[in-house]
Amino acid sequence: MPTPRETTLAALHARLSALHATALRGGVLPERVPTAGLLILRDGDAGGPEVSLSPLRYHYQHRAEIETVVQGNDRDTAFATLCASIGAAISADRTLGGLCDWVEAEAPRPVDLPVEGAASLKAAVIPVILHYTTSDPLA
Repeated sequence: MPTPRETTLAALHARLSALHATALRGGVLPERVPTAGLLILRDGDAGGPEVSLSPLRYHYQHRAEIETVVQGNDRDTAFATLCASIGAAISADRTLGGLCDWVEAEAPRPVDLPVEGAASLKAAVIPVILHYTTSDPLA
C-alpha cells in the first residue's frame, strides 16, 4: 500500500507529466535534452515533522525539487515558458486532489551551462514544498 508521502509525490509527478516537457522521477540527466525541455522530480527531504497529540499526527513540510533543463538557441524563452507552465500546473490544484494540505513552488535560480560542441543548457532547481499530515512517521 503506498504511503501518503509516495502518493503525494506520485501525484506531483503525474501533474508534471501532463506538461509538454519530458518529466522523469529520480532519473539521471540524459545525453540529449528533449526539445520541449526536461523535468526531473527529486523526492527531496521530508524534514522533521511537527507533532500534534490526541490524535497523534505528524505534520510535514516536505521539500521536493524539480530540476528543470532546456537547451537550444531560444533557451531563455523556453525556460521562462516551462517555469510558467510548472507554476500553472501547481496552482491549478494546490492540494493535488486532496492528497496534501498545500503545495507551493519557490522561485528558481537559473544558471547557463556550456556544453562542448552543442547549444548551452539553461537549468535550475525549483523547490516545491508539500504540506501534508500522516499518522505515522514511516507512512
